[in-house]
Amino acid sequence: MIKGGFTLPGESGYEDLTLELAKRWDADVIRDSDGTKLSAEILESGHQIYTTICPVREHNEWIRANELTRQQTFLCTAPKVSTGVSLEINLMDGFFSEQFQINDTPESIKYWQVYDRTLGKEVLREDWDYSAKTGTVSTKTIPMHQYTVSFLAWRIWEEISMYNHVTNNWDKEHLMQLNPYRPEALEYLKSWLRNWCRENPQTDVVRFTSLFYNFVWIWGADERNRNLFTDWASYDFTVCPEALDDFAKEYDYGVCAEDFVRGGRYFSTHRLPDQPKLDWMDFIGRFVRQAGRELIDIVHAAGKKAYVFYDDNWVGLEPYNDHFKEFGFDGLVKCVFSGYEARLCAGVDVETHEIRFHPYLFPVGLGGAPTFSQGGKPDEDAIAYWINVRRALLREKIERCGLGGYLSLTKEHPKFLEAMDNILYEFRTITGLHESGAPVSLKPRVAILTAWGKLRTWTLSGHFHETSQYVLIHVLESLSGLPFDVEFISFDDIVNGVPNDIDVIINTGANGDAWSGGSRWDDARVVDALTSWVHKGGAFIGIGEPSAHEGSHRLLRMAHVLGVDIDNGDYSRHGRWIYNVEEQACLIPEGIEIPYNCNVMLTDGNATVLSEQNGIPTLTTNTFGKGMGLFCSGFLHTPQSPRFLQNLILFAAKENLQPEYVTNDALVEAAYFPKLNKLALINNSQLARMVSCTVKEKTHTVELKPYELKILDISLFS
Repeated sequence: MIKGGFTLPGESGYEDLTLELAKRWDADVIRDSDGTKLSAEILESGHQIYTTICPVREHNEWIRANELTRQQTFLCTAPKVSTGVSLEINLMDGFFSEQFQINDTPESIKYWQVYDRTLGKEVLREDWDYSAKTGTVSTKTIPMHQYTVSFLAWRIWEEISMYNHVTNNWDKEHLMQLNPYRPEALEYLKSWLRNWCRENPQTDVVRFTSLFYNFVWIWGADERNRNLFTDWASYDFTVCPEALDDFAKEYDYGVCAEDFVRGGRYFSTHRLPDQPKLDWMDFIGRFVRQAGRELIDIVHAAGKKAYVFYDDNWVGLEPYNDHFKEFGFDGLVKCVFSGYEARLCAGVDVETHEIRFHPYLFPVGLGGAPTFSQGGKPDEDAIAYWINVRRALLREKIERCGLGGYLSLTKEHPKFLEAMDNILYEFRTITGLHESGAPVSLKPRVAILTAWGKLRTWTLSGHFHETSQYVLIHVLESLSGLPFDVEFISFDDIVNGVPNDIDVIINTGANGDAWSGGSRWDDARVVDALTSWVHKGGAFIGIGEPSAHEGSHRLLRMAHVLGVDIDNGDYSRHGRWIYNVEEQACLIPEGIEIPYNCNVMLTDGNATVLSEQNGIPTLTTNTFGKGMGLFCSGFLHTPQSPRFLQNLILFAAKENLQPEYVTNDALVEAAYFPKLNKLALINNSQLARMVSCTVKEKTHTVELKPYELKILDISLFS
C-alpha cells in the first residue's frame, strides 16, 4: 500500500478540520480552492502546498484602467422577421447582460455582419446602421425575410467565476478576464506573476486553472434557457480585433463572424472542422504556447512546479497536440466524473497525473442537484462516480488524486467521510499495483476513427452528462476500462493505408458529424485503404451511423464491408431482404438493449443478423475477404455494456470471447499484473457476485461483495 498521493482542500477558519482530515486521509498536499484561502497555520503545517491561480482573472482594477484588454466573443442575435422594408434589432436581446456588453469600438464594428438568413446572404454595410445610444442595428430588409446581426461583445464576467458565484450564492465583486493577446496585458501578467511568486514562498506547486481562454459558455437572459450554447473545446472566446487582423496578415485571408457563429448555431466540436476553423486553432494555439511558456518559466525560475488544470480556461493547450510538451508543465490535473476522463488524464506526457474526484465540495453539483446541501447524498454520489472511474484506473496509472471546494461542508456528512476512506484505500491499492508495470492487454489493438483523431483522445467536448446524446461517448466510457490497447486516429492517418499494428477500427457517430467523419468519406483513398485492410484480415466495427455521408450510391460509405446500409429515403420503394436471426447468446450479455434504427437495411443478403427489433437488424456481421465488418445500430453505456463491447471487439477480431484474464460475469472486471502475479477484480454491481477467472490455465473462483475490489495473489494458488 502506497501512502500520500492525496491533495486535500484546506480552508481558513477550519484549521482543526483541515489538519484532522489531512491526517485521516494521509494527505501530503493541501490546496486552496476558488473562493478559499489557506491560513498561516495550514501553510506552516508541514504539508506541501498547491496554490490555485487563474492567470486571466482577479485583475479587475487593472482591467478597469485598461478596458481594451477585456476578452471578447462573437454573438449572433436570434433571427427576427421583418414585416416591412426596414428592421431594428436589439443586439443584447436574449443575452445575459451581466456576462456580455456590446463592443462598439470602430475596430470591432468592422467585423460585425448583418445577414438575410432567408436568402443566406450578407447585407451590404451601407444598408445598415448602429445606434450606440439604443444598442440596436437598423437595416434595410425584404418583407417576411429573417435577419440576424453578428457582433463582438465584451465578456464582463469570467464564466467559471460566474458559475461558482451563482452556485455558492457569493456576495462579492464579479471578476472579469484580461486578454493576454494584447501586449500590454501579457506584460502586466508576467510582472504580476513574478510578484506573486515572491509573495507566496510557501507554495510548492502553482496550479494553473488552465491558462487564457475558457471554453465557450453563452448564458441567456431567460432562466428558462440560461445555457444558450456550451462547448468545452470551442475557440469562440479567443477572438479580438487584433488577433483577427493578425490572422488575416499571416494566412492571406480573413475569418469573419460567420465562421464562428454559423447563423446562431455556432461551430461546435461535433461539427466537421473546415479549414478556417483548423487554421484559427493553429494560430491561437501557437500564441497560447508561446505566452503560456513565458509564465511557466517564471514559475520554474521561482523554484516552484507548474501544474495545469485541464478544465475551464484550457482552450489552446490540448494535451494530445503534438506541441503540448512545449509548455513545460510538470503535471496535469483533471476533474473526473467518468472513466474516459481518467484515461484522458493518464495518457498525457507529463511527470505527474492527478484526478480531482466528484462531487466537488459545493452545495450543488454541475447539473444543479443538491450535493452538500439539504436533500443531497454526497456519499452515494462519491461512490457512484468512483465506480465509473475505478475501472479505468485499472488500465492506466494515475499517481495522485484529490478533492476541491469547501472542506467545511463535509462537517455535516460523516457518511461522505467514510466513503472517501474506502475510495482512497482502493485508489492507493490500484496505484500500487501499477508500480510494477502495466496490466496484461488482450491481443486486438483497437483504433477509434474520427475527423479529429488523436487531438480528441478520450474525449468529445464536455463531461458525460453534457454529451450523452452522442453514441461515441458511450463507446468511450465502456472502452475506458477494457483490457485493450487503444489509439485515436484521423482520416489523414489512413489515406495511405491502415497502420500495421491496428487490428480493429471502430467508427461511430451520426450522419455528417465529426465523429462519424462526414465529408472526409469523400476521399476515395480512405475508402480504398479501409476496404483493402479489412479484405486482408482487419475488423471494421460500425456503430450508429458509421461512415455516413450523403452523395454516394450508399449513405454508409463502408456499406460494402458492413453488409448493411441506412435508408435516407432513397430506398422507400425498394424491397427488403428476408433473413434468419442467428442468435449468439454468448455475445450479448443479459440486460443489454441495442438502440433501434428503423431505417437499417441489408444490402445484399449476405450479412448475418445476430439481433433484430421489429423486423429490423440491430446487430450484424459480414465476412469480407479474410476480415469482417460488424454493425451495431446503437450503443448505450450501462454496467453490462463494457462486456458487450468487449465481446464485439473479440468476435470481430475472431478471438475467443472467454480468454484468460476475463471473468465469466459481465458485471465483474479483472486486470492481471504479471510482474506481481496478482489479479485485481472489481465488482461493478450493488449485489454480491460469485465469479471465475482463468490465469495461466488455472481457473479461480471467488465471491465479491457489492462494489468490492479484491486482489488475488496468484502465486498462492500455484
